[in-house]
Amino acid sequence: MWSCDPMHGNTESLPDGRKTRRLKNIFSELNQCFAIHHEMDSCLGGVHFEQTGEAVTECIGGLLKNAGTLDRYQTACDPRLNRAQALEMAFLIARLLRLHRTP
Repeated sequence: MWSCDPMHGNTESLPDGRKTRRLKNIFSELNQCFAIHHEMDSCLGGVHFEQTGEAVTECIGGLLKNAGTLDRYQTACDPRLNRAQALEMAFLIARLLRLHRTP
């Protein structure tokens, strides 16, 4: 089973040493993964995300436009999607599944 982890390869360090991820980079990798599987007549079987239902500000994107908005940075290790970003990601995956569905 093929699985995509669009988060770990898209981690970057901020000048203050904290780690973050940009949603646009995660979206891009996910789009590429779906397109490649569609082109190869293969099926993506899973996607890995680090997320929380809490209102954290650890990843940049969605309503969080820049690193200056990371005022609720609470992770002990890797940056996680917050609930709004995770929901946005779910809608993106639904759109990609419809777009790349095989007849």
